[in-house]
Amino acid sequence: MQGAKPRPLDAEALWAYALRVLGGRAHSTGELREKLSRRAARLADVDAVIQRLKEAQYLDDRGFAENFAAARLSGQPQGRRRVLNDLRHRRVAPELARGAVAKAYQGVNEEALIEDWVRRKYRLAPRDGLLQDDKDMASAYRRLFHAGFQAGDIAKVLKRFARNPELLDQMEPPEEED
Repeated sequence: MQGAKPRPLDAEALWAYALRVLGGRAHSTGELREKLSRRAARLADVDAVIQRLKEAQYLDDRGFAENFAAARLSGQPQGRRRVLNDLRHRRVAPELARGAVAKAYQGVNEEALIEDWVRRKYRLAPRDGLLQDDKDMASAYRRLFHAGFQAGDIAKVLKRFARNPELLDQMEPPEEED
């Protein structure tokens, strides 16, 4: 029965649903509110469940944002801009997101992250063979920009590897996707 709308949930069923959702992965208050609103029989129950989750410390936007930013930095590192954008899509308050990203990226050298990315991506290529093709350099630039790194930092690092570093001076950052 594909496309069947699930039955609306009362307050206790909504609480159980919220616990199941949070058991799958952490959510921001805004994300969870949106999910609960789609399933609630009464919208007033959503606020009550959110409050109850906060009191039980199952829902904490500050902790969520800080853990999210730290995870994005430790995995396959991303730039500050990308992490901020992703937190915004997860419905975290802008001030909270900025604080979490600032905390996670405190003392982080994004140029070093970019250089590590280039070395990882091209680990099998000889050092003097990196980014010899303008097309490869443009591709690396786009991928790094979409990973959230600043255009100036990207250009500075890629110039160290490029056969034709002057080409980077002419590159425009790709359009931001929303």
